[in-house]
This record gives sequence, C-alpha cells and structure tokens, in this order.
Amino acid sequence: MNTYAYIRVSSADQNEARQLHALRQLQIPPAQIYSDRQSGKDFDRPQYKKLVKKLLPGDLLVVPSIDRLGRNYEEIQSQWRTLTKEMGVDICVLDMDTLDTRREKSLTGTLIADLTLQLLSFVAQNERESIRKRQAEGIAAARLRGVHLGRPIQKPPEDFADLVKLWERGMLPLPELLSRTGQKEATFYRRLSEYRAEKEEH
Repeated sequence: MNTYAYIRVSSADQNEARQLHALRQLQIPPAQIYSDRQSGKDFDRPQYKKLVKKLLPGDLLVVPSIDRLGRNYEEIQSQWRTLTKEMGVDICVLDMDTLDTRREKSLTGTLIADLTLQLLSFVAQNERESIRKRQAEGIAAARLRGVHLGRPIQKPPEDFADLVKLWERGMLPLPELLSRTGQKEATFYRRLSEYRAEKEEH
C-alpha cells in the first residue's frame, strides 16, 4: 500500500505552503504529493490525472480538505465513487473525520461517507443558486437605477460627424478614419448606424 496526497491552489488562493505543511506531518514522501495550480471547477488537471494513473487497489489518497479536491461537488461524488468503489482506493480528507474510508469498512461507514458527500453537494448547490439569485437581483436593481453594466461605452469623438462626411465623400480612407476615431470596424459601423438614426429623428 502506498500513500499519496493531492493539493490544489488557484491563482487567487496561495495556501500551498499550508497544505504542504499538513501533509509533511504525515511523512508522505514529496514525490508522492501531487499539486495543481488551477480552478477546481472540474477534474481536467494534469497532475491529478497523473496521480490517478499511479493509484492501485489498497492505496491511500490524502487531501487536506474536500474543496482542494474540487469545488464541483457533483463531480467530486463521481470521482469518489470511481476511486473508492471501482479502483479500491481509500480516501482521507484531513479536516473532515467522516470522510475517511479507512475508519470503518462496514456498510454504515460507507453510508456515512456517501451521505456526507451528498450533503456537501446539496449545500454547495444551494449556495450557487443563492449567489446567482443575488447577482440577478443586483443586476436588475442596477438597471433600474440606470447603471450601465459590462464594458464602458466608448463614445465617438466630437468630430465624428465631420469624419463620417469625409469618409462618405471618399476623402478619408476607412483605416485612417478608424485610427482617428480610436474604434474597431464593428464599433464604427454600430456608431454610424446610431448616428444616422439620430439624424433621421431630427
């Protein structure tokens, strides 16, 4: 039986040293500690894939916390079943005693671990839905206040009308017009359409 460990950090989460410290206290060889620096939205991670290929029945996989394994709890449940039931690997989550498949190999122990994962998935899904709801409410409230969301609107230069006249008369090439307005071609044609619509209204 070999013991392996997995840690994950994102660019916004620089706690790799803390995770490594926790694992070294367990005397896990550095060569058997795998680390990815990317989002936990899925399991498409190079070091994690290498680790899974190394795992054999009876091996132990240690992770500091369940969110280091990933943030998508539906996928975590799928990975958990694959590792523990199909591959015969034990998993130990250091900060959650109930997520340690070594503790009790009985049906009760397995059930407790499975229920814990399902509960975490339920809580995570509720939190995602709450966040989306709050975001939607915030966007709606901002729009009611007349707040523009997204990229800042690029206003055309003050001499836009004069530049358009020169361009329409063939006296100003399009590349030069774009350079002088500081706009991309698609933006220019959008502003041109708005400009012509305003002229028709007046």
